[in-house]
Amino acid sequence: MSLKLYRPSGRDLEPSPVEPEDWRKDLRSARWKPSRLANPEAQPLRPWQGLLFFGGLAALTFVLVVLGYVSGFWS
Repeated sequence: MSLKLYRPSGRDLEPSPVEPEDWRKDLRSARWKPSRLANPEAQPLRPWQGLLFFGGLAALTFVLVVLGYVSGFWS
């Protein structure tokens, strides 16, 4: 069973046409066109540099946690 809205027309009822609503048009202004933001101070990293940095940070954190438990600092 479907729920349709029927409107009177003449002698009988006919289903109202379904118009898809675009809710995205309410979210932005027609004048809004963001410009590209250049950041001259940013240095792009290669993927292996990011992996090396965060992998080293994770390894250092692991070593500090293990040393903390071994030395009794965390207990």
